[in-house]
Formats: sequence, structure tokens, C-alpha cells
Amino acid sequence: MEEAKWYIAHTFSGYENKVASDLKIKVENQNLTDMIQDIRIPTETVKEVKDDGTTKEYERKLFPSYIYIKMVMTDDTWYIVRNTRGCAGFVGPEGKPVPLTEEEIKRCLGDETVAVEVAYAVGDLVNVIDGPLEGFSGTVETIDAANNSVQVIVSMFGRETAVDFELDQLEKVED
Repeated sequence: MEEAKWYIAHTFSGYENKVASDLKIKVENQNLTDMIQDIRIPTETVKEVKDDGTTKEYERKLFPSYIYIKMVMTDDTWYIVRNTRGCAGFVGPEGKPVPLTEEEIKRCLGDETVAVEVAYAVGDLVNVIDGPLEGFSGTVETIDAANNSVQVIVSMFGRETAVDFELDQLEKVED
């Protein structure tokens, strides 16, 4: 028997969860768990910092309209996936499924990431709302969301100084 490989199926917009759950039900009902082994929808956790300093977390799909399926490709498994309501077909030339390489799998289905969205951008005037410089104001110089840091130019003792803060220690000054 062939080894299962990862394939990408294209779904109608917003149907990722429906296609994945319907496919899982079909696989269970037809006892094909050895042929279609895993179905995933890659997501990331987004942490949004609001203007008032509160944070909100939610899940966001990394690749909207696509699901990842680990399966042994046969005519039967192809037919089951392709004829699931909401599935538009496989990714590949002329709709012919092409398995993902190990590198692509790690890049697409690797560790869950956390993205942070903030209400300010480079060049915005911000107030420091937490930490030893609470109450100071400055201009955002750089934002490094991956390391949860923001560099702000703050005027201290009559001199412009670059200070690093965490993303949630600042709030945008409204005009």
C-alpha cells in the first residue's frame, strides 16, 4: 500500500470548516481512516490590541479557501474528496493533485503562530500606558511584532531617546 502524502484541496470561500467536517464524517462512515488520515485547516492566533489597551484573541485562517489532507491518493479517495459539497477540487495543474514536499508541509503546517495586530503604525504618536515610563508620549519608530517590541522616540530630559516597549504598553493618541 502507498504511503499517505499531504495534498491541498480548494474549497468555496468560507466553506473550509464545512468541507473538513463533512469529509471527516464520510471517512468515518466508509471506514477509510487508513486512506484519508488527517484533515487540517491551518490557522494562527491573532492577538489584537484595542485603542483602550484591552486585548482580544481570535483564530484566523492562514490560507482561506484551502484545506490540507493527508491521504493515499487513489481513484476512490480522489472521488470522495472531490465530490464533497463545497470542495472545488485539488491544487495542481489542470486539477490533478500534486503532493506537498516535506519543506512545504513544515512551512504551511508547522508550529502555530501568534500574530499581533495593534491600533498604531510607524510614525504615529502614542502614549505609554504601562511600565516605568507610563504617562510619556512619543513617536513610533519601528514595530517588531515577531518579538513583541516597539521602538518609540521619547523626549526625556530635553533629549530625543529611542526606547523599546512591548506592543501592549502603548496606545495611539487620537487626533
